[in-house]
Amino acid sequence: MANLLMIESWLQSTGLMLPPLLRDAGHEYVLITRDPDLYRLPDGTPHPVLALAAEVVVAETNDDAVLLAAAREVSARESAARRPVDGVLTTCDYYLPAVAHVAEGLGLPGAPADVLRTATRKHLVRHALAAGGVPDVPFAVAATWDQARKEAASLGYPLVVKPVDMNSGTAVRKVVDEAGLAVAFAEATGPERNTRDQPLERLALLERVVEGPEYSVESVTRDGVTRVLGITAKSVAEPGVEAGSGFVESGHLFPAPLTPEEREAIEAHVVAVLAAVGLTHGISHTEVRLTAAGPRLIELNPRQGGGYIFELVRLVTGFNPLRVLVDLALGREPVPGPSVATSAAVTFLLAPAGGVVREVRGAERLADDGRVLGHETPSPGRVVRPGDNNERIGHVLVVDATGHAAKDWADELAAGVEVRVEAGALVR
Repeated sequence: MANLLMIESWLQSTGLMLPPLLRDAGHEYVLITRDPDLYRLPDGTPHPVLALAAEVVVAETNDDAVLLAAAREVSARESAARRPVDGVLTTCDYYLPAVAHVAEGLGLPGAPADVLRTATRKHLVRHALAAGGVPDVPFAVAATWDQARKEAASLGYPLVVKPVDMNSGTAVRKVVDEAGLAVAFAEATGPERNTRDQPLERLALLERVVEGPEYSVESVTRDGVTRVLGITAKSVAEPGVEAGSGFVESGHLFPAPLTPEEREAIEAHVVAVLAAVGLTHGISHTEVRLTAAGPRLIELNPRQGGGYIFELVRLVTGFNPLRVLVDLALGREPVPGPSVATSAAVTFLLAPAGGVVREVRGAERLADDGRVLGHETPSPGRVVRPGDNNERIGHVLVVDATGHAAKDWADELAAGVEVRVEAGALVR
């Protein structure tokens, strides 16, 4: 049994699944949070991250010095009833640098804190690739509207505009002219704080659009050596189509159908990206597009993949990325469990328009279909809107135990679910 520090948590997906995984493995964890009330389910009951914690410590997790002091206090409580702290982790992107800072301060396994500060800032990753000679997309960073206009004119349209320090596809927009740039720049630089009340840099990253299919690469790096667990094919709803105004990941398939040459090129590129950033320890979820000139980075995320990718990887390879996260926090070599499928896929339900869900048809068939491993559909009365990945309204997760039909099945089953939305009602 190990004793871990959990510094905040994601609320959905991985945040829901990690606490019971720790419990079932015989581990305990102390949750350090600035606001325990954040961890409530929609019905008001405690979130699993709160309910399954051995202890909850309230401290200002947005202040590195205060956080490290709180972690040291917990670590010093060794007694007959409490083991010393063995590792530090989180499922929330915004606290990855804080976890690294605390791990360094306690002398526990982890990536260098300065590397995590780079890896969680999109523009700093681009600068690191340039310094390391890794082929990359043309980009620029703008703090002012005048800068944005000049850089856009130099790069040329179309462009992707994104904030440098937010997650889940928030405020990521494709623009084709200066009018669109003005809207995207304001959206990327307008917010002063993120959802965890951390100050934002309010910088816009401008990137030239790259064409080609999108993939994500799930990797484990330990002692500076990177092992690729697999590659996921990603379906992305483009702006102005079914997802509204932003990029939304509409589905995932694992493993991706690639030739050996394509797979080798993507893996080599991701290893080079991680080396350029200096990531020597940790799990990573790296998004790339396979262009005519070779793989190009979309984004680096020094964490496990969201959107149920972690579950697809587990089903096919036996490697549970959340268990890998725990093993790495404890300084252990990750090992796989049993695999149960040849292919696995998830297709997301997206809001057809902003409004209120009035009716859902076809969902009853999902529960009786043996191919469906999990599903979720929205309840009538729910307010929905197109936007980023946080605005997806449901999913269908499918496995193919012996073949590669999982994505076709997932798409077919999701298409059979009709969500009727009263457009515009109650949307603020």
